[in-house]
Amino acid sequence: MKNNKYYIIALVQLFFSFNLIAQELEKPITNTEQKKWTLEECISYALENNITVKLSELDLDLADISKKDAYGNYLPSLNFNTNNQWVRGLTQNVTSGILEQQITRNFSFNGTSGVTIFQGLANLREFQRAKIEKLAAQYNVNQIKDNISLNVANSYLQILVSKQTLELLKEQNEVTEEQIDLTQELVDSGVVPEGDLLEIKAQSADEQQQITVAENDVQVALIALAQLLLIKDYEEFDIADEDYDIPITDIIERDPKEILQRAKEERYEVLVAEQDVELAKKDLQLSKSQYYPSISGFFNYNTRESDRERITQTNTLDPDNPFVESGLIVANSGESVLSPNFLLETISADPFFDQLRNNDGYTIGIQMNIPVFNGFSVRNQVQRSKVNIMRAEYQLEQTELELESSVYQAYLDARGAARTYEAALKSVEAQQLAYNYAESRFDVGMSNSVDLTQSKFRLVNAENNLIQAKYNYIFRIKVLELFFGIRPVEY
Repeated sequence: MKNNKYYIIALVQLFFSFNLIAQELEKPITNTEQKKWTLEECISYALENNITVKLSELDLDLADISKKDAYGNYLPSLNFNTNNQWVRGLTQNVTSGILEQQITRNFSFNGTSGVTIFQGLANLREFQRAKIEKLAAQYNVNQIKDNISLNVANSYLQILVSKQTLELLKEQNEVTEEQIDLTQELVDSGVVPEGDLLEIKAQSADEQQQITVAENDVQVALIALAQLLLIKDYEEFDIADEDYDIPITDIIERDPKEILQRAKEERYEVLVAEQDVELAKKDLQLSKSQYYPSISGFFNYNTRESDRERITQTNTLDPDNPFVESGLIVANSGESVLSPNFLLETISADPFFDQLRNNDGYTIGIQMNIPVFNGFSVRNQVQRSKVNIMRAEYQLEQTELELESSVYQAYLDARGAARTYEAALKSVEAQQLAYNYAESRFDVGMSNSVDLTQSKFRLVNAENNLIQAKYNYIFRIKVLELFFGIRPVEY
């Protein structure tokens, strides 16, 4: 299955390489009536509308947000808090400090700013990790786009093969119909028996049945591609009738080791695995950052205001009781010491902004947090991160081993496909000559219809094999080109 995965990858390269006119879709195409879709249009439409691609792009957006979060860790925080409340009941008098039954309104404002001075280089590690995470997300998006493109190309290829098979059957049936007319003349002239005519008519009926099956195969393949593209109006959906030649390339002549080395540098699955290793290493560094003390600075500003009336002392003595005992006694005489008894008055609260200005204050300082013991949580997290590094490295090694196996398999398959294609060409040439000879013998009455039918069957079978061998050969070539890093379209 792993090998097949890499073989399928080449399908998209096949069609991108041979279409000389690339058409880009500016907006999704919804009207498919009387339209012939090219492969580029199919792939562009799929990449614009496929849900899996959109989900992967959302992951890329999240990675970009994580990068902004890491950048924001370097900036100081600033927060404001304000409170305005009405209190009824037993509360403290703001003037006397005595608890009283009262109704009062209190307002307060608080502003706090903090900045991380040192946190074991955690902020730097977070920023570096966010950059790696975004790069890995981009590789993942590209890999998913590759897979979507390959699925579309695979369906497109099946349609092309089915259409060419259908055309071949129709052409052969036309020849058979001509043979029926010719045989009818020979039967009428008494050159061949009527059984030969019936044999050829039976062959024509069998070919027409095959044509019906082939037409159905074409429609099924078209519907499969339309559904892959999420096109609902698939009844009128059709692709452009294009033929593809064997590409001129030296990829088969290259050393497999050279192809493998390029594949390790270019393949997205390897790049993703490499970034996973880097992410695991950054996670280890972040875990170790918790061993170090953290230093932060802070600044706080606060003020308050109240609508409570205040009781204050005047400069006027109470005329009814100007002096009162102070509680002090003269030591020699034992007389009580009197103190002036000034009148009290109630005044309204100061203006709002005056109170804020008079009651404000601020706090500034530096805080250090030294980790001593946290139930082995930091130590366990460090050990867990080391295990994840080993897991990521093993996964990278496994990916490279699978890639190596696939490259060598693809190389051998491409060389085998080349030989198969050459043999198929020779087979068609030989079967064509044999059929022409059998036809000429039949036309002069030197052979019967059975020999002619068998010769034609072998010719049709050879031509079908040639179609399959041709596209298989092109497919194998594009597999190697993709491993070598040849990407006609970059995402």
